Amino acid sequence: MDRRLVLLLAVTCGVAVTNLYVAQPLLDTIASAFDVSSSTAGLLVTASQVGYVLGLAFLVPLGDLLERRRLIVALLVIAAVGQVGSTVAPGLAVLAAALIVVGVATAVAQVVVPLASSLAGEEERGRIVGTVMSGLLVGILLARTLSGLIAEIGGWRLVFAVASGAMLVLAAVLWRFLPDAPPPVATEGPARKRYGALLRSVVTLVGEEPELRRRMWLGSIGMAIFSVLWTSIAFLLSREPFGYGDGVIGLFGLAGLAGALMAPVAGRLADAGHGHRATTGALVALVVSWGLLELGGTSVVLLVAGIIVLDFAVQGLQITNQSTIYALRPDARSRITTAYMVAYFLGGVAGSTASSIVWGAGGWDAVCALGGGISLVGLLSWAWFAWSAGRVRGQAAAEG
Repeated sequence: MDRRLVLLLAVTCGVAVTNLYVAQPLLDTIASAFDVSSSTAGLLVTASQVGYVLGLAFLVPLGDLLERRRLIVALLVIAAVGQVGSTVAPGLAVLAAALIVVGVATAVAQVVVPLASSLAGEEERGRIVGTVMSGLLVGILLARTLSGLIAEIGGWRLVFAVASGAMLVLAAVLWRFLPDAPPPVATEGPARKRYGALLRSVVTLVGEEPELRRRMWLGSIGMAIFSVLWTSIAFLLSREPFGYGDGVIGLFGLAGLAGALMAPVAGRLADAGHGHRATTGALVALVVSWGLLELGGTSVVLLVAGIIVLDFAVQGLQITNQSTIYALRPDARSRITTAYMVAYFLGGVAGSTASSIVWGAGGWDAVCALGGGISLVGLLSWAWFAWSAGRVRGQAAAEG
């Protein structure tokens, strides 16, 4: 696969996904601007993630049915329009509604990832997916940093205006340079019937593939943990003993760049047949990270260390999950992505909502208890999956 095309797809994912995260370091500022509580402002994260889940459920499957270059460009234009609405929003409700629209269109990133998987050869798929996901992860992390810096210069509304412009520029570049990408599914019959059958087939895939169900569960755990941290950390950093402004809070996103470095490594491990070990290591690291984050409530060094370990683990888990599920049904990768990412971001919705509530009730200690508890559930679930699989293999060997 041409390296320039891989780079273009990685940049596309990175720029597109910033839409979901630019509001996070601004939550305390937006709460003050609209005179609402921190917990209420935290629901803006939930709004964008709800929109994203809707996009994953109803738009991403179209990647198996429609020409994908046109689909990708159209979704980027819709995201740009939604960010215009965010820029001029007169109140929190309108801002939340605009972010839902933006979230729906930002599902374009998950049209790009299975496209990259389809274009890659069998022997390089894990590496290519890992590289494209690295772009996505860098976008997630830099979104917070750039958002905070732009807000320091021109206020929080300028952040959304810049995001809108970036979506339009990206749409124009992709229209010019992305090759035609015909769908992998036959397109005979009325469009409505094909689309309905496509959505039903997502449910069928989940029922037929136990490994997909397992990875959906682990993915939802990982995203819930990620959202628990990043929904509440702006509140922690804006108060004593830290007392940082938007710009400094945004810089903490750079601590998670270690997670982006993990993506290609995890992809290579999956290509080499070590996905099980990589998954185990990631889940153990998640548990450890929350111990560091708890201690980081009064120590910036330990807080940064906890962020690095958590992002490293979450992204390693994500890449091994995706490398595993994309090997299941080569002709249905967009629909597999839909099933997996809907579960993934439902976990994110639950995590961000719970984090906002728990922060209001018990502060940082309660947030860390929540994150650590979810991490333990993930590790124990993985141990149960491994034990069950071993038992099934043992029974099959005995019967054979």
